[in-house]
Amino acid sequence: MSFSFKDIIAWKKSYEFVLLTYKATKKFPDYEKYGLASQFQRAAVSIIANIAEGSKKISKADKLRLLNIAQGSLEECRCYILLSKDLNYISEDDYNDLSYSIDGASYYLNAYCKAISENKALKDE
Repeated sequence: MSFSFKDIIAWKKSYEFVLLTYKATKKFPDYEKYGLASQFQRAAVSIIANIAEGSKKISKADKLRLLNIAQGSLEECRCYILLSKDLNYISEDDYNDLSYSIDGASYYLNAYCKAISENKALKDE
């Protein structure tokens, strides 16, 4: 059995968040297509892409660097969720769904980072 990034709970939870992000940003005004909607989508995709890329890095430092980039993108998305709500681009229900989803993704991503950071079996640089 081969290990895949798709086996990482943090990736799974983040992927669910990306799908919700795309669903929510479809409702944005047309003039935001290349503005906030695009930036929100790119930041969300960055979370899963960096987790996936980091999963195949050999050194602990490389893994943690990419996971930290994913954490940064996740926090960027938290900002976009709030902004989207305050601009009335998303409903209160969408806001709650996105917030709940990103909280779960964040929890598992932070736990994954902690586990890697404490795992002495991974090669230190």
